[in-house]
Amino acid sequence: MAEFDCRLGTSTGEVVNRTYEAEALAELQTRLEREGYKIFSISKKGGQTLLSKGLKATRRLSIEDFLVFNQQLATMLRAGLPILQALGILTKRQKAGFFRTVLEDVETKVRSGTALSEAFAAQGGVFPRLYTASILAGERSGDLDNVLLRYVNYTKTITELRRKLKKTLIYPAILIIASVGLVILMTTYVIPKFASLYESSSSKLPYLTELVVGVSNAITNNLTIIVPPLFVLLVATALWRQTDQGKMKIDEWMLKLPLVGDLIRQNTTAQLSRSLATLLAGGITLLEAFEIASESVTNRSLRKSMLTVASRIRTGQAFTESLQEAGWLPPLALDMIGVGEKSGSLREMLDEVANFYDAELDVKLTALTSIIEPIILVVMGSVVMVILLSMYLPILELMRKNV
Repeated sequence: MAEFDCRLGTSTGEVVNRTYEAEALAELQTRLEREGYKIFSISKKGGQTLLSKGLKATRRLSIEDFLVFNQQLATMLRAGLPILQALGILTKRQKAGFFRTVLEDVETKVRSGTALSEAFAAQGGVFPRLYTASILAGERSGDLDNVLLRYVNYTKTITELRRKLKKTLIYPAILIIASVGLVILMTTYVIPKFASLYESSSSKLPYLTELVVGVSNAITNNLTIIVPPLFVLLVATALWRQTDQGKMKIDEWMLKLPLVGDLIRQNTTAQLSRSLATLLAGGITLLEAFEIASESVTNRSLRKSMLTVASRIRTGQAFTESLQEAGWLPPLALDMIGVGEKSGSLREMLDEVANFYDAELDVKLTALTSIIEPIILVVMGSVVMVILLSMYLPILELMRKNV
């Protein structure tokens, strides 16, 4: 019987360290999985690690806590504190929870001689590769505090842009949901109530009223036929969206949409440029920086085209010419990057490209919102008006006859 030190995740999301006795690793692994634990690592008591899966992002890090941690770490390093001492202080300051557990694991690894970048990278995808690469660049250049501050500024900019996107789209989304809900309520409840009043009338109903009532009856009388297939279709679509093929197809369709496709390309150009500038400023080589920055491209169709660019750079082709192979970057961005490459100020020009397209995106989103909102109001208002008019036409007709 041997003793094993285990690092486990509980069903409540906590990460705990426990010691177990078992005949073999496979037996212990089976027992722990049966008891509902998520296994992060198993090692022999006082010996080597036998199984390591890294900490997975079962809980997402708070972006605010993450930024504050990096700002404080940069400040402490600039003040001359050793990395291990700074990590220890900041880890103790964290509230008990997932982030603190991750930092404790990072501190343990650094204390045992692991480089800071490797310790963060070993957390199983909790931290973006761009972050761990930035730390690696800081370690190589001996300028870790400035690299961390540059990454903090990068994250703040990207986070602010995402907040603007959400803020811009949330009002039109609420309008659409409210309007669709209102139409469903009127079609399935209000119109049938009015229709029951008109059934006793011997007079002929206006054509518009007959049409609306007919559509409403067709829907309400066939709900059992309409709803199940619709539900199955929605579930099938949701499952298909989780597949790699589904995600790729949806991203390709998004790029073909008018206005939306251009916004996605501009947003991707800004994010790719900013990521590249951040990595190049830390001393990462252009090829390595591009391969890492390509991971920040969320549209899978665009990310796939990055493979061609990377292979071109690897063969020695000029960076701007390689980017042209992707076929989706705006001509102005390519011109600006080309000037930066030729003048030896590529990083600075990439920052300019990112700033330009961030501003351009902000203007276009504001303009798009100002167009979408009135269109939604007019379309849904027209639908509601037609329904209401169809319901009150017979009453108005009856009043006209009695006058």
